[in-house]
Amino acid sequence: MLKYLLQRLLYMVLVLGIISLVSFIVIQLPPGDYISSYIAQLSADGTTVSEEDIASLRRQYGLDLPWYGQYFKWIGKMMHGDFGQSFMWQRPVAELLAERIPLTIFISICTLGFTYLMAIPIGIYTATHQYSIGDYFFTVIGFIGLATPNFLLALILMVGLFQMFGLSIGGLFSPQYVEAAWSFGKFLNLLAHLPIPIIVVGTSGTASIIRIMRGSLLDELKKQYVITAKAKGVPNKRLLLRYPVRIALNPIVSTIGNVLPRIVSGTVITSIVLNLPTTGPLLFQALLNQDMFLAGSIVMLLSFLTVLGMFLSDILLVIVDPRIKLEKRV
Repeated sequence: MLKYLLQRLLYMVLVLGIISLVSFIVIQLPPGDYISSYIAQLSADGTTVSEEDIASLRRQYGLDLPWYGQYFKWIGKMMHGDFGQSFMWQRPVAELLAERIPLTIFISICTLGFTYLMAIPIGIYTATHQYSIGDYFFTVIGFIGLATPNFLLALILMVGLFQMFGLSIGGLFSPQYVEAAWSFGKFLNLLAHLPIPIIVVGTSGTASIIRIMRGSLLDELKKQYVITAKAKGVPNKRLLLRYPVRIALNPIVSTIGNVLPRIVSGTVITSIVLNLPTTGPLLFQALLNQDMFLAGSIVMLLSFLTVLGMFLSDILLVIVDPRIKLEKRV
């Protein structure tokens, strides 16, 4: 086990190094850079910028270096906990992330809780009541949830609730609490605005897990050990929870590697539609403006969480299913 863990940690470092290089190159692929966009904006406003000012700006932001020089400078600072300065916001990247990540994590964890608490029991019910009215009902709802994009569902709810009840569901706070300091009243206001984002973001994930849980459990229920246990008189509830459900959870546990980055990234388009102050819209704006330090830092954070999540999912699979071994058998 220890040898396996050390190997995985080494691979994680290698993978993150490759991702950092590739992501930095991809961010810089579009022609020009932040300074070019900034100069073009000033020119459109009628402001003339001299060549000396342009050169000074490039030196100030470190854009006078070749791309590999910028890359090693960025990585060197990141290893010391300095994520660089955002060109667009004129603030340290660490401060911007510190403002957005807590709310993003809170929304995502609530959404995950909603997703698993809804999907797993429904998946078990539909598998154990195959071809019943309830099975058909949840199957239809699941297909609708999978087929409907989250941002489209958000738009439908926004328009429908506003026209029918005059409610505005955008954002996470009422206008009087947006700039207010944190208090118990602001926290209650946040909780009051949470249901819509949770339902919108969690719909497709819930539908997907229902289908996975149903299919996996149906396969297990048809296996010989289940049939034999029933023939010997083992109570259905005890048999179901002890063996088939536990094994049927394997495909769901294996997807945990994708859960951690989603917790921090949020759903970009849905967050933009609902005006949620999460990291998704921040990454989108950074990419549009070629704010390479901000965009690169967010991409690296998501990459680290993805690699870490895959590692944790492997460990959890061993715990859930003892048949899985991490070490090679001699």
